Amino acid sequence: MIAYITVGADDIAAAEAFYSAFLPGLGYTLEVSSAGLSYTIPGMDGQLHPPADFYVKPPFDGAAASTGNGQMVAFRAQTQAQVRELHAAALAAGGQNEGKPGFRAEYSAQFYVGYLRDPQGNKIALFCKNPNEPSRPD
Repeated sequence: MIAYITVGADDIAAAEAFYSAFLPGLGYTLEVSSAGLSYTIPGMDGQLHPPADFYVKPPFDGAAASTGNGQMVAFRAQTQAQVRELHAAALAAGGQNEGKPGFRAEYSAQFYVGYLRDPQGNKIALFCKNPNEPSRPD
């Protein structure tokens, strides 16, 4: 199980505005330190498979942050409406649209997703697979 994910950022203030626009809506809280941003979901200690912590930090080697081609971090939302709402909030906070929320033909009928780039260029997905919501019309 993944314990944490770290992405690099050169502009921590821009990253904070972007990630704080949607991660609290998914239950994450933020701790800011001189090392960067730490987003965690409280009360998960002792849970067998808690959600991964998410960190945004300047690279430890002091070089400029860079993005990985083909790398993406996906965050699970509870509903399709939440995907749309948080995607819009992230765009308003400096993100770039990489794919508006909706169903994708290449994925399962229940997989609803929106894609973004953070201010650094890291690719982010917001998705849900809620079996109680409408599925892709095939």
